[in-house]
Amino acid sequence: MPADHDQTTHAEAVCAELAATGQPITFTAVAVLARISRTTLYRRADLRAVIDDHRTRGQDATTLTSLTVQIDQMRRSLEAVAAKVRRHEETIRRLERARQTGQ
Repeated sequence: MPADHDQTTHAEAVCAELAATGQPITFTAVAVLARISRTTLYRRADLRAVIDDHRTRGQDATTLTSLTVQIDQMRRSLEAVAAKVRRHEETIRRLERARQTGQ
C-alpha cells in the first residue's frame, strides 16, 4: 500500500476519532495524533480536504439550519422509498392475480 494512501487513511481515522470524542478537529491535533507534519497536512490537497471535510461536518451538525436541511432530505428520501415500496407491492398483487387467474 502506498505511503500516501496510508497517510490519508490515518488522517481520516484521527479526524473520526476526534469528532467521536467531541474534540476540535485542528491541523495541529491531527498532525500530533497522526504523526504527520502540519506542513504536509497543509500542502497535500487530499489530506487538507479530509480535515476540512470533517471540520465542516462538525460545524454543520450543530446548526439549526443544517439540522432542518438534513431532516428535510431524510423526509424526501423516506417518501421516495415508500413510493417505491408501494409500486413493488402493487406489482406483486398484479402478478399474484395473474397467476391465480391463469391456473
